[in-house]
Amino acid sequence: MTQSAVARARIDLNADLGEGFGRWRLTDDEALLAVVTSANVACGFHAGDPATMRRVCDLAAERGVVIGAQVSYRDLAGFGRRTMDVPPDELAAEVAYQIGALEVFARAAGAAVAYVKPHGALYNRAVQDAEQAEAVVAGVRMAGGLPVLGLPGSRLLAAAERAGLAAVPEAFADRAYTAAGTLVSRREPGAVVDDADAVVARAVALARDGRVTASTGEEVAVAARSLCVHGDTPGAALLAARVRRELEDAGLRVEAFA
Repeated sequence: MTQSAVARARIDLNADLGEGFGRWRLTDDEALLAVVTSANVACGFHAGDPATMRRVCDLAAERGVVIGAQVSYRDLAGFGRRTMDVPPDELAAEVAYQIGALEVFARAAGAAVAYVKPHGALYNRAVQDAEQAEAVVAGVRMAGGLPVLGLPGSRLLAAAERAGLAAVPEAFADRAYTAAGTLVSRREPGAVVDDADAVVARAVALARDGRVTASTGEEVAVAARSLCVHGDTPGAALLAARVRRELEDAGLRVEAFA
């Protein structure tokens, strides 16, 4: 087996969790935590509240799921999916603040925050915007210097590498890709892949072969160490379970990267 084949023999499965607020819950956290290996926990800026963060951390620790901080622009009303022009120093402080808040609950559960992943508009902005990417990384360094999960080839991962942080590339089984290897904007039709068979097939192709078919038909190389299934997708837990079974049936080891 070649070195690249060995690297592809392992894949992390992550999902966004704790995306609720007060009495409102969007994600089936309990069911997803029985399937995924890494949990991107909302830290209160796009979703989540202290009680939710504590509950998800407790559940993740009980089940051996690695905890990650999903940081966002301060945008509860827009679920963190609206682009905002936040000054770099302010954004860095807000990223560190979110990580620190989650760390309290992770430690109370006997675990720790093991990585950071931006959410929504911040994630997509940091793909191309060097200033915002550097601000996110500055916030991560302020909070102790954790691995950063992001899109392959993004300014975010490049900034993380320059800062000496582990830069972990991820792919999305349930999102459409452009020919350039970026995600199709949610404003565009077909941005979210909602056919379960297609999601499963794409997951296996991404994890085993490092490729995905773009929305325009081209085959795109996507080297990823982690695979995301969105927790707010209808039936997400059942879909994630099916994705994991198919990955394992394809000979892949599903395990956390951190």
